[in-house]
Amino acid sequence: MIIDSFNENWRELQQHLAEMETSHLRDFFASDSQRAENLSVSACGLNLDYSKNRITLKTRTLLMRLAESAQLEKKRDAMFAGDAINNTENRSVLHTALRQQDNKPVFVDGVDIVPQIKAVRLKVETVVNQVRNKDWLGYSGKCITDVLNLGIGGSFLGPKIVTTSLKPYVQGGPKQHFVANIDGNHLHDVLTTLNPETTLVLIASKSFNTQETLTNAESTRQWFYDYGVTFEQLSRHFIAISSNVNKAVAFGISSNNVFPMWDWVGGRYSLWSAIGMPIAMAIGNVGFTELLKGAADLDKHFNDAPLEQNLPVLMGMLGVWNHNFFDCQTHALLPYSHYLRGFPAYVQQMDMESNGKSCQLNNEMVSSTTGPVIWGAEGTNGQHAFHQLLHQGTSVVPVDFIQPLVADHDMDGHQDMLVANCFAQSKTLMQGKTYQQAYDELVASGMDGILAKVIAKHKEMPGNRPSNTLTFDRLTPYQLGTLIALYEHKVFVQGVIWNLNSFDQWGVELGKILGDDILARIDQPDNTELSDSSTELLLTQYRYANQSVI
Repeated sequence: MIIDSFNENWRELQQHLAEMETSHLRDFFASDSQRAENLSVSACGLNLDYSKNRITLKTRTLLMRLAESAQLEKKRDAMFAGDAINNTENRSVLHTALRQQDNKPVFVDGVDIVPQIKAVRLKVETVVNQVRNKDWLGYSGKCITDVLNLGIGGSFLGPKIVTTSLKPYVQGGPKQHFVANIDGNHLHDVLTTLNPETTLVLIASKSFNTQETLTNAESTRQWFYDYGVTFEQLSRHFIAISSNVNKAVAFGISSNNVFPMWDWVGGRYSLWSAIGMPIAMAIGNVGFTELLKGAADLDKHFNDAPLEQNLPVLMGMLGVWNHNFFDCQTHALLPYSHYLRGFPAYVQQMDMESNGKSCQLNNEMVSSTTGPVIWGAEGTNGQHAFHQLLHQGTSVVPVDFIQPLVADHDMDGHQDMLVANCFAQSKTLMQGKTYQQAYDELVASGMDGILAKVIAKHKEMPGNRPSNTLTFDRLTPYQLGTLIALYEHKVFVQGVIWNLNSFDQWGVELGKILGDDILARIDQPDNTELSDSSTELLLTQYRYANQSVI
């Protein structure tokens, strides 16, 4: 019955699409002076103008019916309640519990996890205060000036992007450095700027066995050894965020300096846990608490707001409308903020690792496309790079424009120009320019009419290209928390519609396994078992280029 209802609502949207395909956004705006007011919503300091999507109020109603028939509200409640909605790994999904502001119990396997969360948060605050207050001393008695963060995936990207985004709030703490890539050039370049006497290393690895992270950690440990640091002294310079306490201790880390990673928190959702320690080191515990509070308030909005006024639901369903019905295969995030320049990459991982899948929860293959390609860059730089394709290319790319309204600087005129560009780009995508408009402008400028007919075709822009505009006053820790949580829940909404498990990532496993196999074979040229000619050719090239090294 549920499936029948969902399929019927999907068919209704397909029929409605036929009505919408000949419509144009500029006509919608011309005929309705209240369109923006009717298709905007605000919550938790975020303002979403979604009026520049190819929708009507009827479209919104049909999309909300589809969400209801997919049992979105029931599945949302199951996630917050701690049900094992990650069915392939039989795990709860409770990153939301990490930022919960009260002591309301949250149960996993019959155990209230809130006391654990509070205890770890208190321990993080203690360490952060010790480091920021210069009470944490290295092996030679000097205070910590730099923190080297080693991790990969969400364990690396979340803390890095948040710390970068909140640069105006980074005051008084140690300088943060982030290394994820196994390419030794990155670690080498960072270590050459550091002093082992004043460097603290944070290793983020649930298993303490992640190839890239552990290799970088071992090389960093050797760097300490090369400076004469003993194994016993390492405990003053290493902290681990891991479930494998024994292996961390064997590495040289005191058990008191090992912070837990729980199975009910995925890496790309983990910055709210001890993984976020670098953020607190940078902006202080008060700032980190504000980040958590912003996310918690957005959680409450997602839980409580009616679907038609619910920010994550609206953004998620509009994404489904553009992706599945208008066949838009990519989606761009364009933050008009230098500090948010890394945000598209963060959402890219969150979205594509979560919903880049083709097998449904019921083990059947999907019948629709899922997981659009997420990409983007900061404005206004992108206007001089890929906006040509956005405006005149053959691929229609929905865009999220993200604009803090108040600047964090006093540079005269810059913010006005930045905001003007952001709003102008969304307007241009919406209205475009007709051939006649282009022709009339060229003739008015003095161009010969015959030449104007030729050039006008090249200046014509179709418009009618969808976008959302997200605005907020300032990029504070609180507001960044709301923004991240908004996209987390948007991803969840779309996963529900596509009937996916948005919280596993089996697609990355095979490459890791084969990578280990090939690594073991680099110095075994005669071992070609289960290999292929391409891999053998590439290995031969590698061995030859490094024959004096290997």
